[in-house]
Amino acid sequence: MSRHLAITMGDPAGIGPEIIVKACTALAPRLAAGDLKLLVIGHGTALEQARAALGAPPIPHVPVDDDWPALAFLQAGEERAPIIQGQVAAEAGRFAYLAIEQGVKLAMEGRVGAIVTAPLNKEALNNAGYHYAGHTEMLAELTGVKGSVMLLAHGNMRVSHVTTHCALEEVPKRATPERIRRVLDLTHGALKRLGIAKPRIAVAALNPHAGEGGLFGRQDIDVTEPTIAQAVADGMDVLGPIPGDTVFVKLRAGQYDAVVAMYHDQGHIPVKLLGFNVDPKTGKWEALSGVNVTLGLPVIRTSVDHGTAFDIAGKGIASETSLIEAIEYAEQLAAGAA
Repeated sequence: MSRHLAITMGDPAGIGPEIIVKACTALAPRLAAGDLKLLVIGHGTALEQARAALGAPPIPHVPVDDDWPALAFLQAGEERAPIIQGQVAAEAGRFAYLAIEQGVKLAMEGRVGAIVTAPLNKEALNNAGYHYAGHTEMLAELTGVKGSVMLLAHGNMRVSHVTTHCALEEVPKRATPERIRRVLDLTHGALKRLGIAKPRIAVAALNPHAGEGGLFGRQDIDVTEPTIAQAVADGMDVLGPIPGDTVFVKLRAGQYDAVVAMYHDQGHIPVKLLGFNVDPKTGKWEALSGVNVTLGLPVIRTSVDHGTAFDIAGKGIASETSLIEAIEYAEQLAAGAA
């Protein structure tokens, strides 16, 4: 029998409680059949409010040391102040941290097979005294790891990143041969755990036209090309550097299994453009699809690819699509790591 997947609530003032209840409702047949087990970790009152508003069945509250049913809830800490939907609050940030801390502990002990994170609010997190830029940095410190890698996924669009949260002028300095190779290795390993026996990876060029023979910079020629050549010599199927204006079209066409992007927006824009469905009549998002996977940790972590959406929190209209996809990705990665 597979282990539980931990779902951390993120900021309880955001849409986390609502999308968790909706996802658990949608996955009820699998939970009842016993082929999926979920442990929700977070703020009990916020979860109960969301459950009552949506008319969903209750989720049993359990002690941490008990045997858990297929669907269970674990309180992350003592509730010290009321949480108001859609409002930034230190109390909500504190609970976002406590849920992650508990999830990491259970994953490191082997009691859960993976962690699936709902979104947090960075301002609330920092107001609570936890000075992290986000989940990735927090997870790295809690697990004692440096240099993790972000992979975004939507359908067959899988994009990992050499750099993420830094200024564009810093990218060439951080895109070293060692970093590029680490991203290639971790991406290759993740694809194999997802069931792709012989992964095909393309590397996006940093500069327009891959530098145009050096006219537009030599990073792709002097740094990326030799790193790719060494990976190929070591047995990996890697192509590139391929100009960024065409590589993602080829990925969407199925010519590769993943692309390694050089910087945040280069990788995020194509995935989010395809994953965010917009109603052309109203201009509003109908659904948010996509998964954020953190590679290089000693635990498996996937996440929704959207924020806390305070503007719609508590209104019953948030989409659970991304969370369900994140759960499915966590399942696949956990099974591949077993």
